[in-house]
Amino acid sequence: MAGCACGFVRAVLAFLLAPALVTLLVAPARGRGGRGHGDWDAAELLPPLPPRENAALVARFVTNVCDWGALATISTQEGVRGRPFADVLSLSDGPPGKGSGVPYFYLSPLQQSVGNLQENPYATLTMSLAETSFCRKYGFDPQSPLCAHIILSGTVIKVSETEMDVAKNSLFIRHPEMKTWPSSHNWFFAKLNITNIWVLDYFGGPKIVTPAEYYNATSQRRGPGQ
Repeated sequence: MAGCACGFVRAVLAFLLAPALVTLLVAPARGRGGRGHGDWDAAELLPPLPPRENAALVARFVTNVCDWGALATISTQEGVRGRPFADVLSLSDGPPGKGSGVPYFYLSPLQQSVGNLQENPYATLTMSLAETSFCRKYGFDPQSPLCAHIILSGTVIKVSETEMDVAKNSLFIRHPEMKTWPSSHNWFFAKLNITNIWVLDYFGGPKIVTPAEYYNATSQRRGPGQ
């Protein structure tokens, strides 16, 4: 009888919890921009890739449509000190279609990458259109040059007081969950001060773009709902 009772209770709980589980599975993740926050992940919202011969504009495009990247630092961790250390970080250069080109981060001293950066601020950031619907739409493998990706190298620094609001707005509009992250982690805003840029968007090797060319590249693309 006890076994039957337990089985009945499990069945009732499963029945009651099923709608909530379905909602969790189909609801947009809070950590992403989401349609209400200008997410470009949907195929119908992502603008077309700029002309590939304009490498600077392609680089700005990739930076703006990507909301995370892999940041490589020099490890200070015991056992791997001095070796490359990569981690995934959320980022944003501004609202969709209105990016500044500056990759902003929301960082905590508790992160291993931040510990590395405190000793050596040099870092390299990679972002790829494999993060978006672009490469899936055209059947490009993430490693294919046709699935455009960029590599930005420089130093990661804390933003100044005058730049704080820009960094905050840029990140929170794309990553609204950040607003709720625990203050006890001592979060701070930082950015990549870019010194070198490589664009790999076609066969034949990477294209070199200077920071000046990168920041001067402009387009008339617009974000969703604009």
